[in-house]
Order: sequence, then C-alpha cells, then structure tokens
Amino acid sequence: MSTATIPETTELAPVSAESLTALLVGTERPPRPSALSASLTFGWRAMLKIKHVPEQLFDVTAFPIMMVVMYTYLFGGALAGSPEEYIQFLLPGILVMSVVMITMYTGVSVNTDIEKGVFDRFRSLPIWRPSTMVGYLLGDALRYAIASVVMLTVGIVLGYRPDGGAGGVLAGVGLLIVFSFAFSWIWTMFGLMLRTEKSVMGVSMMVIFPLTFLSNVFVDPRTMPGWLQAFVDNSPVTHLASAVRGLMAGDRPTAEVAWTLGWAALLVLVFGPVTMRLYNRK
Repeated sequence: MSTATIPETTELAPVSAESLTALLVGTERPPRPSALSASLTFGWRAMLKIKHVPEQLFDVTAFPIMMVVMYTYLFGGALAGSPEEYIQFLLPGILVMSVVMITMYTGVSVNTDIEKGVFDRFRSLPIWRPSTMVGYLLGDALRYAIASVVMLTVGIVLGYRPDGGAGGVLAGVGLLIVFSFAFSWIWTMFGLMLRTEKSVMGVSMMVIFPLTFLSNVFVDPRTMPGWLQAFVDNSPVTHLASAVRGLMAGDRPTAEVAWTLGWAALLVLVFGPVTMRLYNRK
C-alpha cells in the first residue's frame, strides 16, 4: 500500500512594515481636485438635495405664478389701463423681484447644514475652501433659471410679448442669474453669522423688501417724491430691472448693464472674503 507524499511547506519571505504600508496605502496619493471640480461637485450636491426634497421647488414655481397673476390683475387696470398693457412693463420687473427674493434661501441652506454638522466634515477635506460656498450658489443658479422659465411662460400666456425675441430674453435672464449669484453672497454671510434659520430669514426680509419694493419694478420712479426718487434711481435692483426690461424689449441698455455688472462685482469682492473668513473661523 502506497503512502501519499506530503509536499514541503514553502517558507514566505518576511515583509517589512514599510512594504506593507506601501501595498495597503499606495505609493502615491490621488491628485487633489481642482477648484472647478470641487465647486461643481458641491453644486451637484445642492441639486441632489432638490431631487430628494422636491418641496424646495415651491418657491420657484407656485410663488412666481402667484406673483405674476396677482400683480398683473391687481394693478394693471389702475396703472396702465389694462392688464395686457401693464404686463409689458411689469413682467421683467416682477421677474427680477421674485428671483432676487428667493436668493435668501441660500443662507437658510448654509445655516441648516451648519446646525447638522455637515460643515465640520467639509472643512476636513483637502479641497479648495470656497468650493463649498460656490457649490451652494451654483446649485441655486438652477433654481433661478427654473423660476425665470416659469414666470416667462405665465407672462406669455397672460399676453407678454418680448420685442427682443429669444436672444433678448436669454440675455436678460443670464444677466439676472449673474447678479443673483453675486447677491447670494450676502445671505451666505448671514447663514454663517446667525444662529438659526429663522434669524437668517428675518434679517434677509429686512434687507430684501426695501430694495425690491423701493425700485422701478412696479412703477416709473418719476412719479415719486424727489428724496425717494434719488434712492430708487441708485438702487441695484432698479439698475437690474431696467437692464432686464431693456434687453427683453430689444433695446441696448449699455449703462444699466454696466451698472448691474459693477454691482455684482462689488458684492462678490465685499461679501465673498467676509463669508470665507467667517467660514474658516466657524
């Protein structure tokens, strides 16, 4: 009876701790994401939040529809003789007003994430620091575009006819989104500075309501008292509304567009560094 031959055990060479670490961790770290890549990633995160909580789109759908219909039929007959005539003046202005008002929800989102502790994780990541804030604003830019499309659709149904055609409308909406992106830096600052989201909304309303109502959104400022007209004529919302109104009407409001872009640049230069300083110290 034959017996099976048992093979000899092969001895393994000893592995040093350095070699094991190199095998497990790798010799090279993955490249650090660029500023653009990190910002787009956080922008995508903001859009995913809308996907999972679609109620966030209420302020860019139902609210704009209500604003257009209500103000058109409430003031149209008294101010312009008929709603059809008034909406030609009103729609670009009410478009500006609605989009500027919903920018305050950027600060609310920032404050909510701070309360949940999400920002503690973000600050530990090897990424460009401002990308978290820029991502919020990029995600909200989509919401501004949705609100613009909804309001323009309702306005056309009610009789609005832009003489500037599709090009004028796109130019006006593009300018509005650029300004809103810059304007939102104010609310990111408040979102970092204040303790609760109710405080953010309260302070935001105190700033937004005077700026939007004391403008040429609803009426021509030439009918206002001199002291009030001086404030309205120099308001950033007035410059923005005049620029959007002119572009959609097929005009070339060069001065108003320049004022609007100047205000946008100033807002970013002032509130951007302040926001990042608060974010780094939070």
